[in-house]
Order: sequence, then structure tokens, then C-alpha cells
Amino acid sequence: MATPIISFKDFSFKYTSQQEPTLKHINLDIYAGEKILIAGPSGSGKSTLVHCLNGLVPFSYSGEMTGFLTLQGIDAKNINLFERSTHIGTVLQDPDSQFVGLTVGEDIAFALENDAVEQSRMHQMVEEVAHAVDMSQKLSASIHELSGGQKQRTALGGILVDHVSTLLFDEPLANLDPYTGKMAIEWIDRIHRESKKTVIIVEHRIEDVLHRPVDRIILMNDGKIVADLSSNELLASDLLKQYQLREPLYITALKSAGINIRPELHPSSIDTLSLPEEDKKKVRQWFNAHHDFHSHFKGQKLLELKNINFSYQDNQPFLKSINFTLSEGEMVSIVGKNGAGKSTLSKVITGLERQDSGQILLRGRDISQDSITQRAQAIGFVMQNPNQMISKALIFDEVALGLRLRGLSEEEVKERVEATLKICGLYSFRHWPISALSFGQKKRVTIAAILVLKPDILILDEPTAGQDLHHYTEFMSFLKELNQKGMTILMITHDMHLMMEYTNRAIVLTDGKVLADDAVVTILGNQALTKKAHLLPTSLYQLADQVGLSDREKFVACFIHSEEVNPYGA
Repeated sequence: MATPIISFKDFSFKYTSQQEPTLKHINLDIYAGEKILIAGPSGSGKSTLVHCLNGLVPFSYSGEMTGFLTLQGIDAKNINLFERSTHIGTVLQDPDSQFVGLTVGEDIAFALENDAVEQSRMHQMVEEVAHAVDMSQKLSASIHELSGGQKQRTALGGILVDHVSTLLFDEPLANLDPYTGKMAIEWIDRIHRESKKTVIIVEHRIEDVLHRPVDRIILMNDGKIVADLSSNELLASDLLKQYQLREPLYITALKSAGINIRPELHPSSIDTLSLPEEDKKKVRQWFNAHHDFHSHFKGQKLLELKNINFSYQDNQPFLKSINFTLSEGEMVSIVGKNGAGKSTLSKVITGLERQDSGQILLRGRDISQDSITQRAQAIGFVMQNPNQMISKALIFDEVALGLRLRGLSEEEVKERVEATLKICGLYSFRHWPISALSFGQKKRVTIAAILVLKPDILILDEPTAGQDLHHYTEFMSFLKELNQKGMTILMITHDMHLMMEYTNRAIVLTDGKVLADDAVVTILGNQALTKKAHLLPTSLYQLADQVGLSDREKFVACFIHSEEVNPYGA
């Protein structure tokens, strides 16, 4: 019998600052060449398990370990951090935090320079690795000029050059547009097949990861492993729903139609799904028994952008003739590929950047000359990277900052902050230091800090990135309540599920221009548009094709309405 390359035996870990263990009696064997997906809700212990593998526990995060962890048959306690890095290479959720070189070539070469590799050999190795990660044409490019996907491939190159046996990807899809995320999963799969390395992926977006096959899915909850199954077995169970993880959309749709999901249907991917005719008939019958619903909002015009142009450098336009209108009470998505101008547009609206020309009208008044502070009275903005917004050490103080600056009494501050923290799932952490939080938890802190101010317009840049389904649903339900009460919400997102389920209208940006401004189901049904904008039609469109339904948009609209009435089959 093969010997595992990684083995946990009755392994538990408790951080020094906590009373209860984060990992509890973990038993897990991973074998050479396997491709593993580790999934679980926030706080399930996934990140801590990763830290135990790559050495951040115990070398950066101290605590008490019991049981055994072996790497390549060696007790991990006897392997220092440097030696650990020669076995396991980690691509972090935020690649920017692991770059050391100024260019792609310099960053890939860093480990070789440390090992004093002869220069001609170093050039050869860097070129070989750059070719493997599709970055051969970018070796002289600045790290800061790269897209999200290119940064991930560069980070992977810096690891591959060191010939590690295991590749660990921590939330690799968190900051990528749908198309780039799909490409990332494809090149991770290619690297796995060609290199025969062990690959471990930690990710919330299960359907996206399963675009390419994995050997096993390890499901974690409350610090324990609750399932170790093949993808077909897991998706045929109710475990994802039980542990508040998002099922693939086509699985939810099939369940809505009364279909029993079985492993023999090969449900792990819409591409492998094999439905017998009787199940296809059930889906068609479900569709025929429903009606699509469209919301036609008729509120007053609130925000209007007229011919907005913006450039970071002279003679290099970045935003080009942007025109659109938001009405009171709308919830609208802004979508498009990485680098399309979505985040820049939000900065122009909030005054963090000033347009070169054009007008921004709020209730008919041009606010182009208003300060950031003046605009913030009506427009709240939550950035994509929470670390760019946080200025206080404690969660409560961060959320209270804006209220205190506005001169509210401490009694009112306490009342509003605590109410908002409860909504955002952070109340029990209110006295915690922000440094102790995960990326997703920090994101919720920054959202809470804006929500507590009760703005008229709320702009959110990737609001659900890094959040599990429980917190995603809880937070989006709250946003929906705010929206129903009249708050206008503009969401910049790569999440096609969010766009489809919560917004009727989407604005598509590509290369700094508005490519489309239309109903979500219409946009997702336009293959030429989705390809150009790096969007992906949801698996519901493919399911409609599989079961023989020609009106795919109507099928998607029916599903959206059924989820509004009965979310996630509750």
C-alpha cells in the first residue's frame, strides 16, 4: 500500500490566544499526485489546516499541537520553516503579498538567487518555468502591471522553480473574473497532470473548481473533517446544504424539479452530468409549471453619469464616455473582466479619483466638484481589499469610527454599531483585534463600517469575495432588505450567481467602455457578449440545452423567481 505524502493522525491545534482548539482530531492522508479540494464554511478550520501544512503554524502562529503530522514520512515538528517550503509551495489568496521581485523574471528567479544557482542555468530554469505557467512573454513586465490571473501564475512560477512536491492554492479564485477563474482552474489542472505533483486547493467556489476533476473533496466544519468523498458522492448528498456551502446551480435546479441526485448521474460537473430521459422530462415539466417574473423599477432618477472620461496618464484614456443612470431603490451589478475599469469607475463616483471630463449628477445636482467627505454623506463605498480601509485595531472601534467623526453620542454609537455587527455576523467578535480575523471577516468589518452610516447609495467592490454561503446569504439578504426599503445599491462583482440572483440589471464594462446595460438574463444569454467581457453563462443555460429547452433565458428567469420564493430549496 502506498505511503501518504501528508498524514494527520488524531491531530489537534489550539492557538495560544484561544481557549478552544481550532482543529479537532484531524485524521487525513494525502497521497503523492493526488488533487484535493478542501472546502468548508468560514471558521471551519481550513486556513488553520493550510497553515499547519506550510509551516505558518507554529512558526508564525503559536499554539498547542497534539497528535501527529508527518510530511514525506517525517514528523513535521522536526522540519523547520525553510525545509517546509522545499516540500510545500503555497500560492496565497492575495498574490501581491508574496512577491519580492520587481518583474516577473526577477520574482521567479528569487529562490534560485538564494541558492546561488549559476546565472546561465538560472536564466534557463526561469524560462522553462515561465513557459509552464504561460508567462514567457511577460518576463520583463512589472509585477504591478499584471492582471489577477497573471499575478497568480507568476506566484506559482516562483514556487515551481524550487521543485516542491506539493502545490497548495489558498482561495485561488477569490479575486478573478469568471473567465479568468475558469482559465486558472484549467492551468492548475494542466500543471497537475504534467508535473504529477500533489495539488491541494482550498476554495469556496466548489462548482468553479469542479470545472476540472479532483480526486477527493475534504469537507470541514467546526475544526473537524465531516466528509472525505469523491465529488460525485458529495454532490449526490445533502452535505453542502447541511454545512451552508453553495451547491452548483444546476444541482439546485435539478432538485427543484424533484430529481434525486445520484452518483451514477456523474453530477460533479455540468459537462459530465448524464441525465436519463425521465429526469429530463421532469425538468421540462417543472419549467412548464412556472412563469418567469421581471421587476420593472420606476423610481426617481438618483445618480446619473454623463460622458465620463478618465485617464491615469496623459493621452492614455482609461474610462471612455461612460453613460448610465441609477434610480432610487435599484440594485445593479457592474461586471466585466479584470482591468475593465470597474473599480476605477467606483472611485470616480466617490471622488477618490477625478474625471477628466463629464458630469456626475446626484438628484440632478452636479457633484463633480464636491469633496470626498461631501460625497460620503450620500455615497458609501466598500473597497475590494479590506486592508486598504482599516485604520483601527479593534473591530468595534473600526465600525464606530465614522459615527464618532460625525459627532454622535457614545450611546447612539454603541446601539448602531452593535446592531450592524449582528447583521454582518460579527457581534461575537466585537472586541477582537482586526489582525486576528480572516480576509473574509475583515471584509465584513469594512462593509459594517459603511452600512452603519446609512448612506443613500451603497457601492460595494466584490462584497462577497471570500465568504461562505451562510455569511453570503445572510449579508445579501440584509442588502436586499435595505434595497427594498429604498437604498440604491451598486455592486462590482465577478460572482455570476450574485448578479443573477440579486440584480435584475447589469452594466458590462470592457476596456473602459460600457459594452452593455441590460437585464441580467439577456446579458448572460448573449454568448458573444459574455466571451468579450470575460463573463461565463451559468450552468443553468447548459442544463436547459441538455434537457431540450430552447428558451434558455426564460428557464433561467423561472429559476431565479423560484429561488426568491424558496431560497436554496429551504
